[in-house]
Amino acid sequence: MATDDVKRTQDGAQTGAEAPAGRNFIEQAIDKDLSEGVYDHVHTRFPPEPNGYLHIGHAKSILLNYGLAVEYGGTFNLRFDDTNPTKEKSEFVDSIIEDVTWLGADYGDKIYYASDYFEEMYDIAVKIIRKGHAYVSDLTAEEMRAFRGTLTEPGVNDPNRDRSIEENLDLFARMRAGEFADGEKTLRAKIDMASSNINMRDPIIYRVAHLSHQHTGDAWCIYPMYDFAHPIEDGIEGITHSICTLEFEDHRPLYDWVVKEAEFEVPPRQIEFAKLYLNNVVTGKRYIKKLVEEKIVDGWDDPRLVSISGLRRRGFTPSAIKKFVEMAGISKSQSTNEYAALEYCIREDLKPDCSRMLAVLDPIKLVIDNWPESGDDGQSPYVEMLEAPNNLENPGLGTRMVSFGKELWIERDDFMEEPPKKYYRLYPGNEVRLMYAYYVKCTGFEKDENGKVTAVHCTYDPETKSGSGFEGRKVKGTIHWVHAADAKKAEVRLYENIIDEEKGVYNEDGSLNLNPNSLTTVEAYVEPALAQAKAFDRFQFVRNGFFCVDYKDSTEGKPVFNRIVSLKSSFKLK
Repeated sequence: MATDDVKRTQDGAQTGAEAPAGRNFIEQAIDKDLSEGVYDHVHTRFPPEPNGYLHIGHAKSILLNYGLAVEYGGTFNLRFDDTNPTKEKSEFVDSIIEDVTWLGADYGDKIYYASDYFEEMYDIAVKIIRKGHAYVSDLTAEEMRAFRGTLTEPGVNDPNRDRSIEENLDLFARMRAGEFADGEKTLRAKIDMASSNINMRDPIIYRVAHLSHQHTGDAWCIYPMYDFAHPIEDGIEGITHSICTLEFEDHRPLYDWVVKEAEFEVPPRQIEFAKLYLNNVVTGKRYIKKLVEEKIVDGWDDPRLVSISGLRRRGFTPSAIKKFVEMAGISKSQSTNEYAALEYCIREDLKPDCSRMLAVLDPIKLVIDNWPESGDDGQSPYVEMLEAPNNLENPGLGTRMVSFGKELWIERDDFMEEPPKKYYRLYPGNEVRLMYAYYVKCTGFEKDENGKVTAVHCTYDPETKSGSGFEGRKVKGTIHWVHAADAKKAEVRLYENIIDEEKGVYNEDGSLNLNPNSLTTVEAYVEPALAQAKAFDRFQFVRNGFFCVDYKDSTEGKPVFNRIVSLKSSFKLK
């Protein structure tokens, strides 16, 4: 149905007047394949290498591949591309399974491993040798690089390129039998040493590596290269659309070559999309590994990292990450996203459902001098119970009662001895509202021998109780507090970007430009109910941000709170 207004890209996507509105180029390509009978279903996969923890960029790939399977009523596989035992660990396998499950990608009741197909991969390599399309090479890695050529000059044929099929079969069998040392022999595809695509200049498809594998143990001493293994894995599993990131675009001709040589009845198709990049964050596994090994961060799940486990520990939700991925969109053009956009998504996700609690992170004592000295019994201190809404935007969360008395904790920056203009909080002679309580007027303050303010004194007006209908004078400032008599101490962790945003990610020598203030730990006072909070419970601390109970360092009755995000946003929704 081609017209002047409708054209198709090499990926099969429509452009022009008839391109379906709101559908990205991958969906358009799949629509075309289904309509033309290339495939009768959709089968996608997420294929991580278990050589590190996943990060926010992987979340995009997980949610995209799983989302396509759901959209088309198809199937989604979780498969480990475990073809390189030098860097792979079962720890990474376990963490990836946890991350994928947490994000809500349902991979069914089976997890797939590339290593489960090593025998089939070996058989396909033998088939290709029999066709005369692969050969065993004796070249060292240095010699092979010298023979490969450049972007402007063709490569030079390997001296072993014309070995007989029988000799190649024998040498390959002996490679498998363990007769050769690491690096002594490789199996190369015989394609075209003059190809303009360097990936097609007789790439290595097998190498000798006497290494124990985390999944297969010592069963193998030769391992397939990723570019050879990946299309075979897709073909064996019946993957229809192999959705991968843009750096594999130049590898697509090799992917198609392997698929053709393997003679799959229904060949899979590779489509590339742009990665998800965030500004001023660390995602490279090599750099994160260095941060972990040097104990600069508290493991791969440190809340300052954008690893999926780090985001989970900090308090991010799967739905916020999904919203962020959707906002970033799917395209073939590389771009960088603002970290502030990710923060916007978690704020929007938490606002309706989080209880807003009282917590003071940098406490200073506030004393109400004219507060009644004792209760009805004439002995115990007078305490009043006040009703506080749990979430003003969500009345369905109800209310709670909080205690109020003579001595309170307030934030240190809510008092200034000599305030600047337009400072509406406490200073000598000024009146403010204590949230959910009364108007108080500052009458004085105390200092220690170093000149540091240790206590603020005030008087309260009993006629101004919140909810009493008081309609007299107005005040411009409202501050929060906790009752000193029953407040609980709690460790609170405040995070900044681990990278110094002013100076960029890297120093001139290639090292990371770390922010020395990326973690600040404070001893706060919180409402007594917060002492019973459990791991991953989330709250809004009034005026201070959203917080989550740390699952790793919290103990019974002593939660540690990680700040997920502050309340203020610099991100503008376009």
